[in-house]
Amino acid sequence: MSNHVYKSLELTGSSTTGIEDAVNNAIAKANETVRNMQWFQVTETRGHIRDGKVAHWQVTLKVGFTLE
Repeated sequence: MSNHVYKSLELTGSSTTGIEDAVNNAIAKANETVRNMQWFQVTETRGHIRDGKVAHWQVTLKVGFTLE
């Protein structure tokens, strides 16, 4: 295995369904333009409340990818 150099970027995904969907939405969108994504780390979770219920989730994550 060769040595790798990683770069990370910060994304915020959102979903009305839940945290996992918010993460998946962020990664899926980034995958359209970012190559070689290898890992992610959730750094913040928050949400929006409407009428006493969770209406929307937002999840901020760091995504690491290898440089070519």
